[in-house]
Amino acid sequence: MLATGTTGGTFYPVGVALSTLAKAEAKADFSLTAISSAGSMENIKLLRDNQSQFALVLAIFAAWAYNGEGPIKTPQSDLRSISGMWPNVEHFVLHSDFVTSGTLSDLNDLDGERYVLGARNSGAEHTGIYILDALEIDYEKKLTLGYMTYGASAGALQDGNIIGMNVPAGPPVTAITQAFAQMRSDMTVLNFEMSQIAAINQRYPLWQAHELPPDTYPYQDQSIMTAASPNVLIVRADVSEKIVYDLTRMLWENLPTLQQIHSATRSMRLEEALYGIPVPLHPGALRYYRERAIQIPDNLNPPESFNVSEN
Repeated sequence: MLATGTTGGTFYPVGVALSTLAKAEAKADFSLTAISSAGSMENIKLLRDNQSQFALVLAIFAAWAYNGEGPIKTPQSDLRSISGMWPNVEHFVLHSDFVTSGTLSDLNDLDGERYVLGARNSGAEHTGIYILDALEIDYEKKLTLGYMTYGASAGALQDGNIIGMNVPAGPPVTAITQAFAQMRSDMTVLNFEMSQIAAINQRYPLWQAHELPPDTYPYQDQSIMTAASPNVLIVRADVSEKIVYDLTRMLWENLPTLQQIHSATRSMRLEEALYGIPVPLHPGALRYYRERAIQIPDNLNPPESFNVSEN
């Protein structure tokens, strides 16, 4: 089983595409079924309970789960990585009436206005809290938090019921596109300063600067410099080396097909497959990358104490 996300997000269609490739791959002797889920938080639990063997998650959730940090209190040391996927881009949106510097610092100037960090217990909420904490923005004092999905948040922003929203996803994000189309210059996607990216990378160096060029969204006539961290494909350590090797090979040898199926994967490059991966590689994935002469960072070598079967 491959745990993905909601049917309206990016994880699910990419997961379905991977399962379709596995079925069509003549060399593959395993089957892969993509299942819809609530996203990263639930996927970590599904892996823990062995209800799923593979999952797509935000990189920070893989790190939290492996180390037992953040919202995941019990370490899951049996998690392994297969590959970094496409970038998850931060979109901290604020009504332009409240914008002064145009950076995330503007959130620290609010006075209890209603802001949505994400749906309750979602990846957006947890990563939003992590980023604001790292920037020493007192979100509990400065913001009155609402909890909504991306689409509902965009509607509430347009209706004036909230003054901003946090929408981390692969651009262009439908909710941001719809809001820009209606609000035009009345909404702003806040920029990240390099010092702010350095601050959120203090514990886990996962984020890098990410430019949203003009016309990424309707009526966007200037570049937006935000930040992005990778989504990652992870697996339980007890899945056989052969299966993980075959899946890794299938992923990269069929990347052009995958890119035709979903645009989010068009930024993926084999040479960048290991960027931002926070947990060790599975031996099957490690073998594939070594064959392709990809340099392996020391921290991604699998722990020798955990052996998997070859079958």
